Amino acid sequence: MPTLNARHAVYAGSFDPLTLGHRDIIRRGAMLYERLTVAVGINPEKRPLFSPEERVDLIRQVVAPLGNVDVAMFEGLTVRFVRERGAAVMLRGVRTLTDIEAEFTMSLANHVLDPEIETVFLTASEKYTHISSTLIKQVALMGRDETARLLADFVPPEVIPPLTAKHRRPS
Repeated sequence: MPTLNARHAVYAGSFDPLTLGHRDIIRRGAMLYERLTVAVGINPEKRPLFSPEERVDLIRQVVAPLGNVDVAMFEGLTVRFVRERGAAVMLRGVRTLTDIEAEFTMSLANHVLDPEIETVFLTASEKYTHISSTLIKQVALMGRDETARLLADFVPPEVIPPLTAKHRRPS
């Protein structure tokens, strides 16, 4: 087995769409680790708004200023992807106690699957704890004429045009 790099972390999720909270975790993770991989997971049981390729492209646009961040997509177990990338850390963002409970349980399972990979939790910045992909999709759908202005409080500017385009209603 190859040696894992403790200065390389993987931050995995669906990122459908990427939120300001996600961007905050990415920026903070990029300060903590020499290398950070943002991994877009493909879950065949979910019906995402954006294709995996669209999500990867949007994230690449958002993280372009961060020289130590790369973006990839994967299928299957996250812990296997982390090992394949040579990383020793799975970075996870948590917003609420419910998140912490679910993430803790997942980290225990991942530790059984690969004891060499550690899970590190970053708590969400207070101003982002209320943001969820479900909320963003509702705002995008219901916002009508003011959608772009409303979305600016939830998603990076690069995400607003494609998100509003997905929800644009025919005239």
